[in-house]
Amino acid sequence: MQTQKFGVKTVVAIGIGSAIYFLLARFVSIPIFVNTSLAFQYAVLAFFATVFGPVAGLLIALIGHILTDLTLYGLWWSWIITSGIVGLATGFLMRGNKVEEGEFDKKAIIKFAVGSLIIHAVTWTGIAPTLDILIYKDPASKVYLQGAIAGLTNGIITAVIGSLILIAYSKTRVKTGSLKKD
Repeated sequence: MQTQKFGVKTVVAIGIGSAIYFLLARFVSIPIFVNTSLAFQYAVLAFFATVFGPVAGLLIALIGHILTDLTLYGLWWSWIITSGIVGLATGFLMRGNKVEEGEFDKKAIIKFAVGSLIIHAVTWTGIAPTLDILIYKDPASKVYLQGAIAGLTNGIITAVIGSLILIAYSKTRVKTGSLKKD
């Protein structure tokens, strides 16, 4: 899928992915410590970024996060940007995968899971808090703790639930070369 041009299927996926992201972030997240939540939308974002590529991941995260913020407490640009980077990075990480061909083997699962943990650790413990300080003048002690918690929980949820979604999805796809003419 990622080798194809940015077509109608990808545009539709961006719309659907953004809507699912918004619904999960708005109605399924579970508040935890230091103004953070268990965020299930990142597992779905990772699925869409893996199947439709980095640009789709970026746009789904940006649109979904903006819609969420607009309906909750106003735009929080540091976290919107960070979500976009997560979608973009996940799409690049999984570029060239064969999930559309029905292949999501142990090596791909490990790459996805470890990559997700690293992406979330770097973005939420580094980029988001730094932007909070630069844009909003938030206290470093608060935002780095908040970022560390978000990075850990988002990374684990994405690695586990995202892997399960991708495994299930790959099983719905016909494996390349599995159909033979009698």
